[in-house]
Amino acid sequence: MPVIAIDGPSASGKGTLASRVAESLGFHYLESGALYRLVALASMRAGISESDEEPLAGLSARLDARFSAGGIFLSGEDVTEALRGEDIGNLASSVARLPRVRAALLERQREYRQAPGLVADGRDMGTVVFPDAVLKVFLTASVQVRAERRYKQLIDKGIGANLASLSRDLAERDERDTKRAAAPLVPAPDAVQLDSSDLSVEEVVRQVEQMARRKLE
Repeated sequence: MPVIAIDGPSASGKGTLASRVAESLGFHYLESGALYRLVALASMRAGISESDEEPLAGLSARLDARFSAGGIFLSGEDVTEALRGEDIGNLASSVARLPRVRAALLERQREYRQAPGLVADGRDMGTVVFPDAVLKVFLTASVQVRAERRYKQLIDKGIGANLASLSRDLAERDERDTKRAAAPLVPAPDAVQLDSSDLSVEEVVRQVEQMARRKLE
């Protein structure tokens, strides 16, 4: 089954892009980052340290996660909104550095590859999880632009936020993700690199849709 892999740093817009392209093509959609956020949330609730690799890997392997059009569920509980907090995002970035956690989630991610096709977003979709993807896009934007986007998202939801703090958190997360030993955040050699700093969501979606349809012809 064909896969379109969209990677990039946090708040680059890859989730919106991937879900829109998936809907346009009639493909399934995988938000791989949600799996790591679920591990982060579950570990926080279980009192497991972010550096305790063995129990985190075990938790990842038996994670009771379910995705639906209405949200993301952990052990039957809708945790969609709980996963969007900055504390969960930062913790997810930390646990994602652990090789055994990544190994535990690898096959689970590949199980989403079903007919008629899949659009997957994350940080290693094109380099590790789906290296044979028909199209690989590495979407990025400046830290300032990404922080402003995240700030607007949070404010629109009625969640208090500090722009300077968000900028600092994103820069630190980029540092962790690009320098981790296991599956670092880097563009695949054959990825199309797309900077969305000066582009609207519609412009980015249109460009990637066009590239995808050409690849699928």
